[in-house]
Amino acid sequence: MTTDDGLAPYAPLWQAPSSPPRWVIWHPAPDLMVFDTELNLPVPVDDTALPEVVRRMRHAGAPETDAYPGRPCG
Repeated sequence: MTTDDGLAPYAPLWQAPSSPPRWVIWHPAPDLMVFDTELNLPVPVDDTALPEVVRRMRHAGAPETDAYPGRPCG
């Protein structure tokens, strides 16, 4: 995919992860989503872009988890 593929708004998601990482690939069964640990909520990634966004995040070394990656709400 190129920069003309609509992925430019998601580019920060596949930058090298900071410590602690802001964005995490989360696997709540049976789904897969990107989670923002700073805002404590899932990142709205278009379903058609999600596979490529996750592929790029994995390539950049983003962490992945099955457990809830956020902090308690409230």
